[in-house]
Amino acid sequence: MVRKKTDNAQQELTKAELELMQVIWDKQKALVHDILDVLPEPKPAYNTVSTIVRILEQKGFVGHKAYGRTYEYFPLVSKEAYTQRYMTTVLDNFFDGSLSRLVSFFSEQESIPAGEVNEILQMLKK
Repeated sequence: MVRKKTDNAQQELTKAELELMQVIWDKQKALVHDILDVLPEPKPAYNTVSTIVRILEQKGFVGHKAYGRTYEYFPLVSKEAYTQRYMTTVLDNFFDGSLSRLVSFFSEQESIPAGEVNEILQMLKK
């Protein structure tokens, strides 16, 4: 049995949800214990991971395939799609939709190394 739900995929992920989604995106298919195996110490409890994965499913980010009582989870929203939506939200909410304001913010914070400035300029020229 395959179960999917995608109607709420527009929601933002919490830090804990995003950490688990990173694992699911990397693995493409994962059981709860597979996710738990790659999380850093101190590892959360199995039930905690299971609960967060079910929340991700309710939000429409993952689906599952049932093998008896064992569920294999898989992403319904790609990492690229989520990143694009998230960054568009950041751009709209904090920089009035202006890429130049975003770049200006990072350059004023000295967060962009000089070498990367040239890379950014080359990308913009394309």
